[in-house]
Amino acid sequence: MYAVLGVPYRPTDLPEPFVPSSRASRIIPLLCLLGAVLFWGTSFAATKTALDTFPPMTVIWLRMVIATLVFAPVWFFLPKPEYRRGDVKWLALVVLLQPCIYYLAEGYAIQLTTSSAAGVISAIVPLLVAAGAWLFLHEHLSARSMVAIAISLVGVAMLSAGGHSQASAPNPVLGNILEVLAMVSAAGAMLAIKHLSARYNPWFLTGLQAMVGAVFFLPGAIAGGTTGWATAPTIAWASVAYMGTFVSLGAFGLYNTAVTMMPANRAALSINLVPAVALISGWLVRAEALTPLQFVACAVIVGAVVLSETGEAPVAPSEAMAAAEFPAE
Repeated sequence: MYAVLGVPYRPTDLPEPFVPSSRASRIIPLLCLLGAVLFWGTSFAATKTALDTFPPMTVIWLRMVIATLVFAPVWFFLPKPEYRRGDVKWLALVVLLQPCIYYLAEGYAIQLTTSSAAGVISAIVPLLVAAGAWLFLHEHLSARSMVAIAISLVGVAMLSAGGHSQASAPNPVLGNILEVLAMVSAAGAMLAIKHLSARYNPWFLTGLQAMVGAVFFLPGAIAGGTTGWATAPTIAWASVAYMGTFVSLGAFGLYNTAVTMMPANRAALSINLVPAVALISGWLVRAEALTPLQFVACAVIVGAVVLSETGEAPVAPSEAMAAAEFPAE
């Protein structure tokens, strides 16, 4: 028997693996992941645009409030969760990591570095998920994965070292460090959500995250004041509305839905596409450019992710049993 955060944990506590039973059941999670990637990838440029007008805490609080208001009408129509003793600790972990720590770190990170650099750093999430599964869930971590994690961290260091202070990135080193912290929090939340996904509707967890975020970031929004809200440009409000509706609610809801239908490590692989979307949106919307060293760092990070996924992944006992019961046609 293992124990994580004081909650008894046994291999038998894991949700039953998702086994596709039809073409639709295989396509739906992929479409959910594609939507989540598009929303997440464009969120960096949208956040940067909103931060041109509002303080970080105000931006985060507004997007949490918007997400909560949009979600409120469907809250009571969701299936009731099957609560078990000890779940409160897992639920607390989910909301602590995301939205609290995640948005707190990322809100200031994007203010200090470019949206493109922040998007590229998000590529390390799948590696962090693999490391977290090895550390907390005692899943196997291959030598290839460990090397990939080390290489990705070197790439992040290069990305920070290659940055230079500019109007859109006054402190790229600190900003990139905060973005790494945000990604660590995101990876932890993904693992915790996977643990709860068998008994909690994914949209219930998404709504819970939004509501907790609206309360948690309220003091920071009040401290930032409301001066300038009335004269804020339309693009700033549009950016906040986009993040609250399509990112905070849509992206996380779609991703949480995909996690309930497939293994967490496979769902996390979709995040590899976020940097490309972030780079393109940063170039189109913000006219951002990376230094030569940062281009190399981007290649190193993406290469590390590719390295970790080109090896043969070990098959968990539960997945091996499922494959035996449902052989490929």
